[in-house]
Amino acid sequence: MKSAATFLAAAFCAAVLVAGAVLGASRPPPAAENTAEKAEIAQAVNAFACDLYGKVRSQEGNVFFSPYSIESALTMTWTGAKGETAAEMARALRFPAARQATPEWVTAAFGYLSADFSGAGKPYELSVANALWGQKGYPFKPEFVAALRKDFGAGVFDLDFAGDPAGAAGRINGWCAKETHDRIKEIVSPQDLAAQIRLVLTNAIYFLGTWQKPFKAERTGQEDFLVAAGKKIGAPMMHETAHYKYAETDAFQAAELAYKGGDLSMVILLPKAKDGLAAVEASLSANKLTEWIAALQWQYLDLAVPRFTFEWKADLNDPLRDLGMALAFQPGKADFSAINGGAEPMWISFVKHKAFVKVDEKGTEAAAVTAVGVAATAMPPQPIAFRADHPFLFLIRDVRSGCVLFLGRVVEPKE
Repeated sequence: MKSAATFLAAAFCAAVLVAGAVLGASRPPPAAENTAEKAEIAQAVNAFACDLYGKVRSQEGNVFFSPYSIESALTMTWTGAKGETAAEMARALRFPAARQATPEWVTAAFGYLSADFSGAGKPYELSVANALWGQKGYPFKPEFVAALRKDFGAGVFDLDFAGDPAGAAGRINGWCAKETHDRIKEIVSPQDLAAQIRLVLTNAIYFLGTWQKPFKAERTGQEDFLVAAGKKIGAPMMHETAHYKYAETDAFQAAELAYKGGDLSMVILLPKAKDGLAAVEASLSANKLTEWIAALQWQYLDLAVPRFTFEWKADLNDPLRDLGMALAFQPGKADFSAINGGAEPMWISFVKHKAFVKVDEKGTEAAAVTAVGVAATAMPPQPIAFRADHPFLFLIRDVRSGCVLFLGRVVEPKE
């Protein structure tokens, strides 16, 4: 059977357009230890991931997004907010209340975490980029720009949104294409860049990794995948029998498939009932996710996972409002005066999101740095069947901090 592309690639590019301003992003600062700060901000990202998933899961079909990247873009916007606008955003982004979530602490914590997300010298590629795209000649506060440059590696690029919206969109989209290796080629259109736009914030994240132990292409074959009650389609199902980290509850089975290097892994949450995805989705929370992952133990699995590729995009204004971030989108009520010193009222015009994912035989397997030494016993026990032939959740996480980088579901494998 002909093999698909020989890698897993996940890419995301998000943009937040602020009426009167727009936000963007570039390169993270040097690595730092600061384990406690990284753990706290990772938990905030995970809580935001689960809450946002709860707002978008009502959409039909496959879902895939990067909570880390969305939170990064919105955090940069939040550093320019004041008063109740800032308080609402902090609650929606699930910043740790015990820290009182000062901009200095939050941006520094993001900087520490982002510094770890570099594939340099690693057997995988992982990169995060941020950029600020500002209206040429606009009076941005130097403190705002300096803070984002320091902790997010974000520089400001001058554009003329009002005079040349097509040129501005081309610059932003070209940056997104470059930072995601052409997986995300367009995030804004000239029509998005209305005359009142002053600043666009973009964040891009790109991941390319191979499994610790690739699936054997010769074992892949077309098999049934249940996409809805009573409806089946043919899907290329990959197979492997080996040791993986595994856990189960009354509702689902969980398996962790590590990428080479062990820093990153994919966790699949497979409902036991063929129609059980909605119940598992409804139970998803950051605390539950931490509990489920902590329960993973090495087991011998007979694994079957579909090969799939798809793209997902969404406008996130309404889901973010539903999470409690209402003032930020209201002209005349939002307070982003820390961006421009109150020169004119500013608000978020829209938040756009697009993501791409591709999984095949070479792009996943079970072992992390802690799993590199998995040994096959001479007489293996009877393997546990893990057959992902019906809708399931999956996530890609940083094993070191626990931060969820990507989160999604597969209800219909596509290539």
